[in-house]
Amino acid sequence: MKDKKGKKIIIVDDEASIVRLIERILSEDGYDIKTSDDPIKVLEMLNDFNPNIIISDMRMPNMTGIELMQEVKAKKPEIDFILLTAYASVENAVTAMKEGAVDYITKPLKNLDEIRLSVEKALELQNLKTTHTFMKRQISDGLPPDEIIFSGMKHIKNAVNEVAGLDVTVLILGESGTGKSLIAKYIHFLSGKTGPFVEINCAAIPETLIESELFGHEKGSFTGAFKTKQGKFELAQNGAIFLDEIAELPLDLQSKLLRVLQDGAYERVGGSSTFTSNARVIAATNQDLIVAVADRKFRKDLYYRLDVFPINLPSLREREGAVLALFDYFNSAISAKIGKKPIQLSEETLVQLLHYSWPGNIRELYNIIERAVILQSQPQVICEPVFEKKSEFTLTNKELKIQDVEKNTILNALSRTGGHRKKAADLLGMSLRTLYNKIKEYNIK
Repeated sequence: MKDKKGKKIIIVDDEASIVRLIERILSEDGYDIKTSDDPIKVLEMLNDFNPNIIISDMRMPNMTGIELMQEVKAKKPEIDFILLTAYASVENAVTAMKEGAVDYITKPLKNLDEIRLSVEKALELQNLKTTHTFMKRQISDGLPPDEIIFSGMKHIKNAVNEVAGLDVTVLILGESGTGKSLIAKYIHFLSGKTGPFVEINCAAIPETLIESELFGHEKGSFTGAFKTKQGKFELAQNGAIFLDEIAELPLDLQSKLLRVLQDGAYERVGGSSTFTSNARVIAATNQDLIVAVADRKFRKDLYYRLDVFPINLPSLREREGAVLALFDYFNSAISAKIGKKPIQLSEETLVQLLHYSWPGNIRELYNIIERAVILQSQPQVICEPVFEKKSEFTLTNKELKIQDVEKNTILNALSRTGGHRKKAADLLGMSLRTLYNKIKEYNIK
């Protein structure tokens, strides 16, 4: 058994010599040990010590080992039991195992390695059970496997593992399409919080409605408020709220968000009652918040409150080996979803995949694969994903102004997405609100 450090064991037996012997054996192996001669005291120790395993005698004053096991498992079913008895019989062994013991050892201990092996077996079973439960939950929550989520960015997985269990604010940074929302969901999933994961895109909601979306409103507080509405912070109680495109949050609301981060307090629109949120805040942006602070578009104090634990997601082009891993995963998932067999790549297309710059990151890769699967004329033919000409905009007129460059780039993105503004915004790496403002500024029809 590897990694015995941190594994906790309680030994309970009214025979002091047995307790001392087992304690010496397991302490030498690096386990954290607590002992007792009274099962009642063991029940009192559970909250402070929280053991992985309890090794208990079957016959003790006040309570039997099986009775102790039943009491413990009613409160903490994850704790495993190894039972000891001087009255070896098949009947006792069957009873112990039926009641939930993982092993059964007779006294006196003839082979000291027997107790070691029994403990190691119990811990291995715990590890397998935990891994199986984790994977089942991950699938049910709609999350891809770890090797896909963190493909080409092991350091990000390490950072996520460090912060997931801590009740601190996380700021996820990265280009559009790098998977910031997925990482936020995974952090919440790994945290073990019982409340929901609630997501809100700060750029996709009109300024007049975003306060109500975040904090809720009272009936009659404004035109159209026909009934009281809970906000996202209220809905995310005991869970997490993901504030995507946080840089687009209006300045007047930034101060209200700062208050929530400081003491959890907020009021609904049109209300006077103060509510308290314990939701964990995870924010994300593809913009440079330091620049936004310098330009007075983002509050400095809010930035420092959000920047407790920043996670910088690399672009797809920076993730070594990720393109092929993601291609295989998306190819199988998409083909299964739409009822076609996976596509196959020619050598030429493979080279294209590996050398393309992926300005739209993972989202662009997914869209190209989805389009290729849909357009294949027959199953399992060599099918070239339809790479549109991704020529960069270049200056041919030395006197061309920066505004002209920006306008033409936006026009190019809108053309490539068939006028779909959300897709164009993603391709350009800007928020939908910013794109709307640019379209209005340049009078783009």
